[in-house]
Amino acid sequence: MSSSAWWRDAAIYQVYPRSFRDSNGDGEGDLQGVIAGLPYLADLGIDAIWLSPFYKSPNKDGGYDVADPRDVDPRFGTLADAKELIEAAHSHGIKFIADIVPNHFSSDHIWFQEALNSPKGSVARSRFHFYDGRGENGEIPPNNWISIFRGPAWTRTPDGQWYLHLFDSSQPDLNWNNPDVAADFEKTLRFWLDLGVDGFRIDVAHGAVKENLLVDHRDPERLIDALRLDFLDISEEERAGLLSDVPFFDREGVHEVYRKWRSILNEYPGDRMTVAEAFVYPSSRAARYVREGELHQVFNFNFMMLGWDAATMRASIERTLAELVDVKAPATWVLNNHDTPRVVTRIGGARKARALAMLIHALPGGIYIYQGEELGLPSADLPDNARQDPAFIRSGGTDKGRDECRVPIPWDSKLPNYGYGTGTPWLPQPTDWAQYSMDVEAADPDSSWSLYKKSLTLRHSHPALGGEGVPTWIEAPAGIMHFTREPGLEVVVNTTDNQITVAVSGSSILLESAAGSSLQGGQLAIAANTTTWLQR
Repeated sequence: MSSSAWWRDAAIYQVYPRSFRDSNGDGEGDLQGVIAGLPYLADLGIDAIWLSPFYKSPNKDGGYDVADPRDVDPRFGTLADAKELIEAAHSHGIKFIADIVPNHFSSDHIWFQEALNSPKGSVARSRFHFYDGRGENGEIPPNNWISIFRGPAWTRTPDGQWYLHLFDSSQPDLNWNNPDVAADFEKTLRFWLDLGVDGFRIDVAHGAVKENLLVDHRDPERLIDALRLDFLDISEEERAGLLSDVPFFDREGVHEVYRKWRSILNEYPGDRMTVAEAFVYPSSRAARYVREGELHQVFNFNFMMLGWDAATMRASIERTLAELVDVKAPATWVLNNHDTPRVVTRIGGARKARALAMLIHALPGGIYIYQGEELGLPSADLPDNARQDPAFIRSGGTDKGRDECRVPIPWDSKLPNYGYGTGTPWLPQPTDWAQYSMDVEAADPDSSWSLYKKSLTLRHSHPALGGEGVPTWIEAPAGIMHFTREPGLEVVVNTTDNQITVAVSGSSILLESAAGSSLQGGQLAIAANTTTWLQR
């Protein structure tokens, strides 16, 4: 990598700890399991890991319902395990990024329990959003907002007031107008920075500040469709219209919060960083989160939701890089995460997913890899009786939720539960996942794992990969993306179902996402649905 700060073009691997590796046989992954997997990640070529929450939590929403952000939930281990994991990651040359959740706490958090036992108008209630209801007896919620997980965004307390929760009713939203909230999060940031974490992924970074809390939305149900990253059955035009002004997301006040956070991180050595989960429209507004003095990176959700189409992807890449020029922030490229369908399922098969991965690995900026992506895992087909996502529960089963992308990953084809652990996994693993196990793929030079390892190795060694800047685009036939990066790299992507011949200047094939292409006399016959890297 050629950038000065490690995070600007790092390959960052998302660990969903509950599904990564189970060290004690209870059916749930844990911090010791992550420690055991570090040699694997180092061998793969990972620069940093981002861990989804491992804090104390009743686990109503996969740990994103945080009851104590400065302690470890017993299901994952102890605070001593967290310290050991951070140190072990560093010993393998891997940075450690923790998740932080500023939008809400768990209803089990001591503050919310205090609020429930305090009167209307109390300081304890002012840390959240408590309001009287509408109607003759206050029986109607304060507005018509809908939870991201479906159902009302308000729950009534025994004394008749209502509290806001944009997600599950077990996740009351915090009121960032209360100075106690800012002070507590500063304490949390410093707690983990003092323990050696290298950065934070900020959950719902665009959601901390709300406006117009007592005003109805014109179409709350469809708005939630537009906001769900796993809800793809909505046109870009309709999505943009619905998201042009969301009263609870992307309000100006969030930037004051992050300017303060940036000043805290600047006090610490070692290029500590932040990356924002900020799904905003238009996409140009995402750049506002990474202005000088604010956050470091923002996830590029627009690209993650695109189909397998050369013209559309090129336009998105060009727009993303152009939007970040003025703020001097690097792009990020991500294909899936714990909230979305796995890329193999979303994009239409493993061949396209491999080609797409090689495309983003060749782009300027950083990449994020969701655990199991490097194995080519598809979303798992789960029976309804196994699903645990609150989106499935709150919708009465009409929304299948996100469990299909959270199934424990396979390590060893010869062991029970594919080596994930000895206990029954918390979500059932498909019976045909032996083919995706790490031992099988590591032995196959043509596997997805082998492709990722080769690609990440080249990202570290080739002078044109990683880094920043913009690609030099070359006009190409329909269905083809063709660009160069200096010094010495040429990239051709075929998004069609047919072999196409393209004039190139490269002298040899460095890497290809699938076999079948040939190079002769300045002509590349590139196979269908394939990405090829050429040395110039």
